[in-house]
Amino acid sequence: MTAPKKLFIKTYGCQMNVYDSERMTEALSGQGYVATDSQDDADMILLNTCHIREKAAEKVYSELGRFKGLKAEKPDLKIGVAGCVAQAEGEEIMRRQPMVDLVVGPQSYHRLPELEARTRAGEKALDTDFPAEDKFEVLRKRPKAARGPTAFLTVQEGCDKFCAFCVVPYTRGAEVSRPVDRILTEARDLVERGVREITLLGQNVNAYHGAGPDGDMTLAQLIWELDGIDGLERIRFTTSHPNDMTDDLIAAHGSCAKLMPYLHLPVQSGSDRILKRMNRSHSADSYLRLIERIRAARPDILLSGDFIVGFPEETEQDFQATMDLIEAVHYGQAYSFKYSPRPGTPAAERPQVAEDVASDRLQRLQALITRQQRAVQDAMVGRHAHVLFERAGRFDDQMVGKSEYLHAVHVTDADVRAGDLCRVLITGSGANSLAGRVIRAG
Repeated sequence: MTAPKKLFIKTYGCQMNVYDSERMTEALSGQGYVATDSQDDADMILLNTCHIREKAAEKVYSELGRFKGLKAEKPDLKIGVAGCVAQAEGEEIMRRQPMVDLVVGPQSYHRLPELEARTRAGEKALDTDFPAEDKFEVLRKRPKAARGPTAFLTVQEGCDKFCAFCVVPYTRGAEVSRPVDRILTEARDLVERGVREITLLGQNVNAYHGAGPDGDMTLAQLIWELDGIDGLERIRFTTSHPNDMTDDLIAAHGSCAKLMPYLHLPVQSGSDRILKRMNRSHSADSYLRLIERIRAARPDILLSGDFIVGFPEETEQDFQATMDLIEAVHYGQAYSFKYSPRPGTPAAERPQVAEDVASDRLQRLQALITRQQRAVQDAMVGRHAHVLFERAGRFDDQMVGKSEYLHAVHVTDADVRAGDLCRVLITGSGANSLAGRVIRAG
């Protein structure tokens, strides 16, 4: 019997890349590959890249440079680059790093078996097309493995918003939503394989408008369809745009028991002037009024956001407006970054904020976010949470899971297993997690 080939995938960036990496592993399993955690043992190394973070392409080239020695030791080792940097850079990756055998964009990874076969025949393989066929439908027929209690499920890709700082419309393409029946089929399959919580993914997930039996359906309508699947206990979605937070989706947060009380709703800035320069199409006031409506529907909801600091032409007054918005919303979690130019985007051509100024603003903003996050976590102590346990912790009999609010929670309990959904009394709050004790009847 032929020994399986080993596949090492390093995943950068968003949850959609995590989902894509899982699908790439499944796609290559039919070629005799099994996943490995060690690049030294691999027969193929894939970097699944993200173009959002600062100097993303250069970091990929630097990472590839580290593989030169490994490639010299193992000439048959195949090295590939996938994801958004692959889409943006294309042939340039092979020109700068000739040892790269394969480059595949995020819309073409279902073609990996054919591309891998070409590399084994001694060819270079490049595919950064936007193919007409449904990659998800192709991948649905691949072999599937048992799953843990949580899973991502892509329902929408691409974006039509064209924010001035963002490359997603260029690397992922226009907004496309998967048909409802195909999503439900994949969701049922995940549940059959042990999944109890599904996070719906999209670059702009609440713009979902997939084909249903009686016409296009909204994300809220899709959530209600998923709500009817026996064995599926929890539903989440990310990432959303404020302009697509529809009335029925807000209402679902108040009435759908399986939809968790957590919402990631990026605002990026609290300055109307900067929001307009970002092409965000909403104002600080409209965002705050939207938050009021969401909290009216679900008062205990935990809100998360994204912030870009030091956007071109941002003044101290603009930055203070962002700080004021954060104070007003009181986030339970947030992600914040210094602006970094993306070639080909409008903001890259504008006057840039000095690096030291942007760094100082980021430090102040993150200090405020950290205080808010700790306050929200500390307020959980003494309360009950429902925790879906996912994995063993670092210590004996320790298990780690997520609360309905997406807080990491750990307990010490020899009887708890991955996949258990337990009522937990929160007994402590740490820097990034909560401690608790499982409550049992009687």
